[in-house]
Amino acid sequence: MEKRLQQLESFKARGDDGNLYTVRGYEHLARLDGVPVPGGDWLPTGVFEYRLATGEPVLIDRAGTMAITGRGIALHREASTAPTISSSA
Repeated sequence: MEKRLQQLESFKARGDDGNLYTVRGYEHLARLDGVPVPGGDWLPTGVFEYRLATGEPVLIDRAGTMAITGRGIALHREASTAPTISSSA
């Protein structure tokens, strides 16, 4: 089985340190070897993750609170920035 990430969205978030960060949301996809799938080979796994543009993981809890993992910096989505939705190519 092969796995890959597909970017779903990108948005700006302000850290409680005052810095502006770009957060990207990804969906995990998987391709099963030797199993034909109508409409394409890659299937969503139901697993999502968020990372900064630099690659650092971002934790989002059930309440929607975001923080940079391991750095203790809380993030708040910029109200003036609408999310950018990525289209699959």
